[in-house]
Amino acid sequence: MYSPTTRLLTLLELLQSRASISGVELAQRLEVDVRSVRRYVTMLRDLGIPVESEKGRHGSYGLRPGFRLPPLMFNNDEILAIILGLLAVRQLGLAGAPGVESAAGKIERVLPADLRDHVRALQGVLTLDIKAANTALPPETIATFSLAAYLRRRMEITYQSGRAGERTERSIDVYGLVYHAGYWYAVAYCHLRRGLRVFRLDRVIQLRLVEATFKAPPDFDALGYLLNSIANMPGVYPIRVLLRADLAFCRAHIPNDLGVLEEVDGGILLRTFSDGLDWIARFLINLGCPFIVHHPPELRATLRKIARAVLRLAAEPATPQPNYIEPS
Repeated sequence: MYSPTTRLLTLLELLQSRASISGVELAQRLEVDVRSVRRYVTMLRDLGIPVESEKGRHGSYGLRPGFRLPPLMFNNDEILAIILGLLAVRQLGLAGAPGVESAAGKIERVLPADLRDHVRALQGVLTLDIKAANTALPPETIATFSLAAYLRRRMEITYQSGRAGERTERSIDVYGLVYHAGYWYAVAYCHLRRGLRVFRLDRVIQLRLVEATFKAPPDFDALGYLLNSIANMPGVYPIRVLLRADLAFCRAHIPNDLGVLEEVDGGILLRTFSDGLDWIARFLINLGCPFIVHHPPELRATLRKIARAVLRLAAEPATPQPNYIEPS
């Protein structure tokens, strides 16, 4: 006995193997009635597969000429991995919500009942701790920048600076894309400035690929360049702290977008940046593990200042509270 999913895939295979096939024959092959055939055809159309029909006494079906789609078979683990990917895409704002919902819906409609329950459970109760994008970004922008970097094609963009709001026309060679702290960045060679620059994608007003090509440096570290660029901005402190803890502890207590963790002798090196030292000092204290500040020396001074303030508070005599009742 066929399952609904098997019937749907069998129908797709039959339509691809024949230019035209009658509804009666399809019903016989699928072991259903003609009305059920029409229902399965509707399901294929909902999945975006162009099934054309010819009206008549018995009717016939066929795929639009030139359309081919090999049936894809996924096991349970693969289906769950796809759904997790869609949830991450939705959280990052990498694709528009309608696209994510449509893709998830197409998958869910052809799943067996038990697996459909697993998928709905993931969508209903799972929360991914991923910082959402601070600014809505059209999926086409990310796709075009990715294509430019992959094909080594030059781009022409209109870019709006963050400070003065000045718009400039740029020709750039994109070496890599980075999603960091809620923003999408492109690290690229700028022909206007004649050097490497970092571009925030939400500040790109217009963009297009051109025919010119380029060669990118081998093994270019786009994330490393981005972090180094931000750390060297005026008024920003580069932070280097050795945490006396293991990697599992650090990953569990330090947000992914706060900085870069590196295993070194003696613990985990945290590399990040900050435009203020008070918050990073308090964050390190609240971690609850020993640490050594490598840089900057101003951070040590901030930690000492906080420690003196805490000692003063601890030395204050307790003031009795009138009419205080111990809670039950």
